[in-house]
Amino acid sequence: MRIILKNKETLLYDGFKFRCSIGKNGTTSNKIEGDRKTPKGIFSLGPVFYRKDRIKNLVTKLKKKKINRLMGWCDDVKNQKYNKLIKVNNKIKHEKLFQKRINYDLIIPIKYNFKKTKKNKGSAIFIHVTEDYKKTLGCIALKKNDLLILLKLINKNTKIQIL
Repeated sequence: MRIILKNKETLLYDGFKFRCSIGKNGTTSNKIEGDRKTPKGIFSLGPVFYRKDRIKNLVTKLKKKKINRLMGWCDDVKNQKYNKLIKVNNKIKHEKLFQKRINYDLIIPIKYNFKKTKKNKGSAIFIHVTEDYKKTLGCIALKKNDLLILLKLINKNTKIQIL
């Protein structure tokens, strides 16, 4: 079964309808790093990353990884680790996963530009938490409770289709 991003504010899965937000500039079939667009296509999902100090009793069939202060996601188009999980350091441009704000309390990486990574084609495309449905830099954002419900329903074979 697939998660479907029906439009810029609706995510569907197995009879559930979730309000969401996406990239500020909509969706695209030609994603470029920094364009603030959500990539179109059908993609697998990665493991769920979560803040164990903020998320208790996480129920999901996905593999779980606890976020620590040294975790980052490389968004440096010149680096070999572009669009990969990294250990935070000052030499590589990255997004920190351990943040004060709640957006990254729960993260599901969307495996866009993942296996054979192409430089400048977009990185750190996640399903993550939102407080206010503010437009994202390219991710899909849901309220925490909705994301927790979605995590209970999906499994490692679930894909997302972004229309």
